[in-house]
Amino acid sequence: MQHIRTTNAANRLDRLPITKFHKRTILAVAFAYFFEFADINTFAITAPVVREQWGADVDHVAYVTSLSFVGMFVGAVVAGGLADRLGRKRTLTVTTLWFTVWSFACVFAWDIWSLGLFRVLTSAGLSAMTVVAVVYISELFPSAKRGKFQAYAIVVGICGTPVTNLIASAVVPMNDWSWRLVYLWGSLGALFLFLVRRLEESPLWLESRGRHEEAEATLARVEAHAVAEHGPLPEPQQPEPRGPVVKPGLGMLKDKKFLYPTILLSVLWITQTIGFFGYSSWAPTLLAAEGVSVEDSIFYVALTTVGAPLGSFLAAMVTDRFERKWCLVVFGLVIAASGLLYGLTFTPVLIVVFGFLVNLFERGYTALAYAYAPELYGTEGRSLGTSIAYGLGRLSNAAGPLMIAGVYNGVGYQAVFMVIAGTWTLGALVLAVFGPATRRRRLATEAAAQARPRAVTTP
Repeated sequence: MQHIRTTNAANRLDRLPITKFHKRTILAVAFAYFFEFADINTFAITAPVVREQWGADVDHVAYVTSLSFVGMFVGAVVAGGLADRLGRKRTLTVTTLWFTVWSFACVFAWDIWSLGLFRVLTSAGLSAMTVVAVVYISELFPSAKRGKFQAYAIVVGICGTPVTNLIASAVVPMNDWSWRLVYLWGSLGALFLFLVRRLEESPLWLESRGRHEEAEATLARVEAHAVAEHGPLPEPQQPEPRGPVVKPGLGMLKDKKFLYPTILLSVLWITQTIGFFGYSSWAPTLLAAEGVSVEDSIFYVALTTVGAPLGSFLAAMVTDRFERKWCLVVFGLVIAASGLLYGLTFTPVLIVVFGFLVNLFERGYTALAYAYAPELYGTEGRSLGTSIAYGLGRLSNAAGPLMIAGVYNGVGYQAVFMVIAGTWTLGALVLAVFGPATRRRRLATEAAAQARPRAVTTP
């Protein structure tokens, strides 16, 4: 335990209006998100062709997919520790470069196992980047508006999924090697380096590490932007007295205030991961296995993913206006129903319609969860707690693909989607019963900021 002094970073950030600084930050993170979402399903897209060329079967696809989720777990947990040690900005840069380098390596894979190894390493970076980006946005935006802007970043970023799927539907059928271009496309996230130089480190992280002079300098720059654009700022609330805090690290697992949200969010991410990736990772392969042509299966899935950015936009409209917990419950139940109906039809129009709804509400669910999860922690536990819960969710799907393959081989196509619907329903029920509400606290913070008098001088 230790007592720490504060630069009042949280209250100073909470009373800021949205400025060009915030918009520049969202643009950079959205760019990284774009290529993260572009890359995350590339193996699922190319798996039908890879199976044909290399004589792989459904079980081979399952093993590669499962190991990729082990990589996601490792990446998320390692990133949580790095973000606490090195900083949010630096770790965001490192993790983005990591996944783009290994995506580029996939271009040169020579068999299913080399491709699988490269995908495991890529997946570690994808998961790591996501965890750090979620925490980074949470710590730089006013609490009353962070949910909306978290969703806006995903609105832009999630376009990477339909864009990649549409590109894949055009290039994969071209010839025997053109599927490799899908991975080349995913590696373009390395261009993030041109944006990261204008980003600021999280003042909350600097403060939590005792680097008060750097936190003060960063806050002064951010506040200067706000004053230049909007005039004098309200005085920040005074920080509440803080007692001893637990030193960041795995020792925080002994603290009930840390352990409870970590368990809850682990359930959230486990059900989300199995529910969504059970659908998105397997839809092209299962459709092809059921007699739909490879070209048609890729094209159908590409059309359904058009709903993804609309879902993130829908989340942006509701995330700060309603209680995030209940939005997550409603979205989860709609996904369960839509995914079940998807599995009960082979009519092309209905496949696209129900698949569209799954993508619409699932991406909205993810945007809501990205905003909700960091709110359950203080600064000291935010990165580690978010990374453990998110990582366990991804690790759970190491067994998910094998389970899906077993259900498909043993029971049939439609049973797969019944299992997926049940997973989403379980997650919604657990969240409804045990999930803390956070909106009242956000509203109280916003009201207090608006009630403060405006300063007559610039920061």
